[in-house]
Amino acid sequence: MLRAVNGVSFDIARGETLGLVGESGCGKSTLARAIVGLTPVTSGSIRWRGMETVRGGRRPGPALAELRRGVQAIFQDPLASLDPRMTIERIVAEPLLVRRPHMSRGEVRVRVRTMLERVGLSAHYLGRYPHEFSGGQCQRIGIARALVGEPQLVVCDEPVSALDVSIQAQVVNLLRDLQREFSLSMLFVAHDLAIVKSISHRVLVMYLGRVMEVAESEALYRAPIHPYTRALLSAVPIPDPAIERNRGRLLLQGDLPSPIAPPTGCVFRTRCPEAIEACAQRVPPLQTLDDRCRRVACVRVAGG
Repeated sequence: MLRAVNGVSFDIARGETLGLVGESGCGKSTLARAIVGLTPVTSGSIRWRGMETVRGGRRPGPALAELRRGVQAIFQDPLASLDPRMTIERIVAEPLLVRRPHMSRGEVRVRVRTMLERVGLSAHYLGRYPHEFSGGQCQRIGIARALVGEPQLVVCDEPVSALDVSIQAQVVNLLRDLQREFSLSMLFVAHDLAIVKSISHRVLVMYLGRVMEVAESEALYRAPIHPYTRALLSAVPIPDPAIERNRGRLLLQGDLPSPIAPPTGCVFRTRCPEAIEACAQRVPPLQTLDDRCRRVACVRVAGG
């Protein structure tokens, strides 16, 4: 049986950004889509503001409605996430038309104009269509659509990976400003660990559907504990040529195993340079290591 996400547990506080990192195929996007209800959940529990929105693979109706009012998503491909047949005004207004039918047309138009201007776009664009905008502008439109209904949590599924580097920095800074302004919580999924470091308060590292390490961003980047986390950070380039040339790298051997037939015990053991016999015998639980709530799933950390 394929388990794209297996035994993952975390929480996000008000105004906090949790970064989610890992190789392609580790389950990041599946987890993000499951939270917003775009991917069916077969088991487990998702709780939103004290209410259980998933119970035994089924979503209770009232809880799901509350979840959809409070949680929105920003997607990886800016243009593909916008309906090409709709004007920008209609795209940004759609969450209000669906979730707040009591608002008048004038109120909706004012809210849409205000939100577009807040993300750096002129109200003159209201009658245009998505194909008339650049990738960075389309992502700003996607952000406006996600925030116009005043959600409490925004799930960002690799929102800058399709953008140029200079535009990436602008979008990340915009998200950071909007988070402070609206006290937003964010789940920020990305491959680029430098971007994750710049925006996240805590970071969760996934591998083959399981959590390897969770820690505050500063602590994780300064002193990673899990071998997989160390390997990921070793691959991040340093913008100093002298240091970059002379530093050692931790290279992983082999490819990501098939999630249909994962390794026994620790799923990372087949590529881990520090694997021991005990790694194949049991799945290491996430253990809390210090008073700052760093958690690591490693047999060696657990004492063998």
